[in-house]
This record gives sequence, C-alpha cells and structure tokens, in this order.
Amino acid sequence: MQGEPAPPRDGDGAVGVAGVGEHRVVGADGEVDGDGPIAAAVSARANGKRESMNELPLDVVVRCRQGQLRGRAESGVATFRGIPYAAAPFGPNRFRPPASPVPWEGVRDALSFGPTATRGPYRSPFDQLLPERVISGEDILTLNVWTPDPGAGGLPVFVWIHGGAFENGSSAVPTYDGATFARDGVVCVSLNYRLGVDGFGYLSSEPGGANRGLLDQVAGLEWVRDNIAAFGGDPDNVTVGGESAGAMSTATLLSMPRARGLFRRAVLQSGAGHHVHSVATAIRVTGYLADLLGVAPTREGIAAVGADRLFEAQSALSLQASSVPDPARWGEIAANGMAFEPVVDGDVVPTVPILGIAAGAGADVEVLVGSNAEEMRLFLLPTGLMDAATAPYLDLAVAGYRLPPEAIGTYAAARPAASVGELLEAVVTDWFFAIPALRVAEARAGGPAPTYRYEFAWPSPAYDGRLRACHALEIGFVFDALADPSGQPLLGTEPPQALADTMHPAWVSFITTGDPGWPAYDLARRAVMRFDATSAVVDDPRTAERALWAGIR
Repeated sequence: MQGEPAPPRDGDGAVGVAGVGEHRVVGADGEVDGDGPIAAAVSARANGKRESMNELPLDVVVRCRQGQLRGRAESGVATFRGIPYAAAPFGPNRFRPPASPVPWEGVRDALSFGPTATRGPYRSPFDQLLPERVISGEDILTLNVWTPDPGAGGLPVFVWIHGGAFENGSSAVPTYDGATFARDGVVCVSLNYRLGVDGFGYLSSEPGGANRGLLDQVAGLEWVRDNIAAFGGDPDNVTVGGESAGAMSTATLLSMPRARGLFRRAVLQSGAGHHVHSVATAIRVTGYLADLLGVAPTREGIAAVGADRLFEAQSALSLQASSVPDPARWGEIAANGMAFEPVVDGDVVPTVPILGIAAGAGADVEVLVGSNAEEMRLFLLPTGLMDAATAPYLDLAVAGYRLPPEAIGTYAAARPAASVGELLEAVVTDWFFAIPALRVAEARAGGPAPTYRYEFAWPSPAYDGRLRACHALEIGFVFDALADPSGQPLLGTEPPQALADTMHPAWVSFITTGDPGWPAYDLARRAVMRFDATSAVVDDPRTAERALWAGIR
C-alpha cells in the first residue's frame, strides 16, 4: 500500500500539484505546511460555500507519527482509509497484544479500506439482512478518518466501534461512512479489531492471553490521541461509541483503567455493561473449540490450525451455544447467547463493566445510552422462532430469567393483542438490551457527568411491518445514511429522512458539547428521548415492566 515518495515543494512552500489536485502536508501537531486550493476546497462545505473546486476530488497529504498519508478530499470532506494503528496480528504477533505500527517511507496511500478482520460469514438469513464486506489481507488493524479540514484544529472527534456479536462486522460497512459527521464539523474515525477466537478467545493469563480485541480498541484510541490533530481533531474532545458488540465494548472501555483518559464521552447503542464471560467459562469455550479442532487448547495449538478450518469450528461452536443453551455446559453463555465476549480476567477487564461503572469507573465521562423498542425481532422473526414460540416455552424463558410468574401478565397488559412469540420477544429484549442500558443510566444518575437515555421506536416496514424497531435499525438514522442501498433490507425503500434529521444532529450535538438536546437521566423523572416519526421525551416509560427486573438484572 506504500505510495511514491513525497512530491517536491514549490518555492512558495506549497506541495506540488499531482494528479487531479494539489497536495499539502499537515504535521502531527496540526500545523499546515503550505496552502493551496485544497485548503478552500476541504473547508468550503463547513463554511457553507458552493465552489466548483469543492466538487472535484483532490489529493491531500497529512503527516502522522508513522509517516505521510495520502487521502482524498471531495465535496468538502477529506477521507483517509486503511491507516494502520497497530502491526498486523499474524506470525509472531498472533494471539499477542497489539504491536506498534511499522513506520513507512514516502507517502502511503490511504484511499481504500484495509483488510477486514478474519472471520466467517453471517449465517442465513442474517447474511442478507446485514450485508458486510470481506477484504483479504493480514494488515487488519486499521482505521479510517473523515475530516472537514485537516488544517482546522480543535474539531470534536467521534470514534466508532462496529458491532457483530464479537465475531462479525468491520469498519468497511457502507452505513458507517463518516462523511456525514465530517460534513457537520466532526472528525469521524472507524476502526477494525480482532474478532472471534483471535480477538476474544481465552488462551492464558499471560499478556495478550485474553481480550485482545479490547486491547486493539485501546491501541486505536491511543493512535487517535497521538495523531488526530494532524486531521484537525482535538485529542481532548474524543467521543467513543458503537452499536451492539461495539456498545458493549464501549461500556467495557468505560470501566477499564487502561482506557482512562482516552475519551471524554461515550455513546452506547443497543449494548451496555453486562455482557462478559468469567475466566472459567472462557476456558471452557476454548476447550470446546480445541476439541472440535483436535488440538491442544493453547496459543500454539490453535495458531497451527488453518483459517478456514478454524472459522468453521468457531461457527459450529457459536451455533451450539445459541441453539442448545444448556447452563451446565455453557455457563453464562446459555443466557448471553454469544460464545465470544470480553473476559473478566482481573487485568484488562478488572470486573463486570456494570459493576465497575456503579463503583464510579468513568464517572467523569458523559454518556448517551439507549436501545431499540423491539431489538430481538431481528433475531427471532426472520428465523421463525417468534412464530414457533409456545406458552410453555415462554414460561420456561420467564423462569430462566428469574422473573415472577405474573411477569407474563404484566407484559401482556401493555400489549393486549400480542402473540406468545411477541411477548417472548419483549421479555428477551428487556433482558438483553433495555435493562442493561437502564442500569448504566441508573448507576450514573446524580454523578459528576450527565447521562442521557434514548429509545428508538420507528417501525421497519420489513416482513410486512412485523420487524418493527429491531436491532441495528437505528444506525442508518444516526449516520444520516438512509440513501445507502445496503440498508434497504431493514429500512425499506422510503425511510423517513425527517427522523434522520432529528437523530443525527442530536448525536453531533452530544459529540460536540456533551448535550444531545433533552434532559439528563435522573431517578426522579427518568427522562427518555423516544425517537419515532414524531420524537418526544417520555418520563419513566413502561414503569411496571421496569419494576419486574429490580434485583434480577
């Protein structure tokens, strides 16, 4: 990916013209080495101007600590893709903590996404509902930057951590295009991290023996701290956020001593601080995987297995955990449903994140946290499980969550026309998503930094309107990316732009100022912003259902 040597400087200090436009170099301290048409072109959108040059793609070069990077400026946004924030995690770096990125000579092209983390595909039907890209290569620990002006300085920064159940996903998903945030004055960063056994398999108590995916995320945030000024960003005004596993990662980072000071704000979308494994459960998972592979449950044993065979076994193991959730075999995975998660190893992750947060970890960080009204429909409806649910199965699920028998009546009273499967979905949505989000808000209420809570309630038209406000549906609105065709399986062909025009600015406001525009959460009012065709603040929604989970979840 290394480009040609840097072009010679012109006599006036600007960097020479090459290709379709001029280059300039911005140092790691944010200082601009020269000016030219690119300066006006990159910032024209932010300044509200419409100039013909603003519509032309222009090369722009910045200097980070590892060397010079060539990106592309177009329509007022400069984009740099595939920037290594750590060395490739293969060979001697396999199953080790992330190593420092290797410097390069000359100008390195940053024009395309880096390789995606090694992983297997989504199982059907999720491969159609959640399309993702596969880019081959070993240099997977890369990030991407969108900025309104590399020479501006002091711009707020948003670092996005993708979801995918800790086994799937990448920063190359089209919906995560950060250009809309850059358009609105935010430097947006998205990053890849190791997944599955490579990222979250427990191999030993030695450094890098667990939580390598989280260590990758910390390394990415450290890169942002050290380099983001070269892209116009303020390293002291960083928000980290994510959805699903990305939000669970963010909550874990919030509780981790190693991540302290790396971000000022946090956004948790459909994921919070409950989803982790104990060391005992994580050791058990590694043993099951090694048994399937016929190797020793060690770093050396698993590293010797070919990628295709490893991912086949990993996928089989995850399917076993979700389809036959026997607590005697799987421990907490029987309820969590995910074979790979962060591990409470007493080092990288000192305790269950929600317990750390309740004890004051990250208390000085402003937080935006929420979930979708019918999250679990994404997992239960397309697979047929929601329609196949029976009353005895619902009773079993309620008992498994330690809810009282009358809980079913409480949920049914608020949903008088609901089927058994729809009641099951409501209970599981609360256990998995809504109650963990609530507990983060409750634990931080009255603390030194405010917490804001939301619920996304706009119903998807998919599956004849039955999918409703399912998991992942809100992302396109947050990123103002409704025109992206890859989102149509969930969003349909005419999602309401007016809702994106409400949600996206709220996220921009929170990232910029720490205030999304509605009252902070407290235990008296319990204000929640509900995003729908008409959005409004509601106080203490579904009080009776919330009360059921007291002391349980």
